[in-house]
Amino acid sequence: MRILLVSPKSTVWSSRKHIPLGLGYLAAVLEGAGHEVEIYDAVVETEPLGRLLDRGKFDLVGVTAVTPLIYEAWEVATQAKERGTVTVLGGPHPTLLPDESLERPEVDIVVRGEGEETIVELAQALEEGSDLEGVLGISFKKETIVHNPSRPLSEDLDSLSFPAHHLLKIERYTNLQPLTDGLDPNARAYTVVTSRGCPYGCIFCSKAITGRTWRPRSPENVVAEWRWLVKDLGATEIGITDDVMTLDARRAKRICRLLIQEGLNHTPWITVHGIRVNNVDEELLHLMKEAGCKRVGFGVESGSQRVLNYMKKGQTIEEVRRAFRWSKKVGLETMGFFIFGMPTETEETMEATIRLALELDPDLANFMIAAPYPGTELYEIILHEGKLFSRDWRDFAIHDEKARFAIGEMTAELVERKWHQAYRRFYLRPGRILKRFFSLDTWRRLPLHFANARRFFLGKLRPAG
Repeated sequence: MRILLVSPKSTVWSSRKHIPLGLGYLAAVLEGAGHEVEIYDAVVETEPLGRLLDRGKFDLVGVTAVTPLIYEAWEVATQAKERGTVTVLGGPHPTLLPDESLERPEVDIVVRGEGEETIVELAQALEEGSDLEGVLGISFKKETIVHNPSRPLSEDLDSLSFPAHHLLKIERYTNLQPLTDGLDPNARAYTVVTSRGCPYGCIFCSKAITGRTWRPRSPENVVAEWRWLVKDLGATEIGITDDVMTLDARRAKRICRLLIQEGLNHTPWITVHGIRVNNVDEELLHLMKEAGCKRVGFGVESGSQRVLNYMKKGQTIEEVRRAFRWSKKVGLETMGFFIFGMPTETEETMEATIRLALELDPDLANFMIAAPYPGTELYEIILHEGKLFSRDWRDFAIHDEKARFAIGEMTAELVERKWHQAYRRFYLRPGRILKRFFSLDTWRRLPLHFANARRFFLGKLRPAG
């Protein structure tokens, strides 16, 4: 079969240039099964999708979709369906709400959960014209919508092929900013996932794909991919995209020691999504530094222990302080992730978050406004106890500067005001400005800094109500 895998680009959400690693894995297993595959990442493509669809004559078009991009995913499916192609949606949002997509005429099939085994079996069934009811992990249309049983999660991640990076136009991913900021704006940067899933129960986090599991790759398998990226593909920067890379500290230390032993520690890397403050010790952070890690991010979330407990974060503020102290001691750059507007928040708790950010003084701080994604406990809380401002999924982008709900005494105006205050008070400190003024990185990234300044410091607040 000729198969096109698509990662859409939002028309309202500022998508960053982030390699669609999930599609890379799907493409690799499909190629291994003998199919002809292309990847279309709309963030970096210049050819219109319609022209590619006309030229490629694909038998199947698969589209990945997180919640804020579901409308763009449906538009891709519409263009493919107009050309008589079988359309398949996958990713977190369709996994959680398969009926929503299947009720649309442009969507034929939804792949729920992890897709590597499912997509290969599905492609084979379509090619042979066999019954789809034997394919685990899909939902599809018959006389009605049929939901096949879920597919068990793969326990042997080492058996997966490495992502099909040869199908990505890597030269277009300069200025790659994998959710934090890239260390080098012109890096040939790749991402790596060393484990899948997270066993923790934070109420704002969806476990749509992985559930509350944690499945690690072996250190040897991780380093084999790392070696391939550096030696064969010319990677000059690597971002680790795990939810909890350091859950098993001994395994994380083993990865670091192997990177050092193999001389792969000269390629800088960062933890893109952050790591937990209670899964690290000083020895691990020191080894990460030796192994080439330049920046480590931590999910701080709140400066209020009461709010941390409410969101089921499973960490203490003292553990936060200790992790930042250790990281700075060994010479790692730091980044802190903070959330404003969780239920039960007050002006005082959000002020405590700002004060903790100033105290920790990370090199980068990312302040977000809580987004109640479907499938999360937070979403259910807001549906039953609060007021959700919009059912338009485009309004659920976590980096947007607007509140999505109100609950109790917490208003949108309050949340947005404290969010803007956080950015102003953190980034406009005289000492910080002076330090950054003399940094070479500041000058080479000047256009990005101006764009961020317009967004974070001059943005308008939502009217109360």
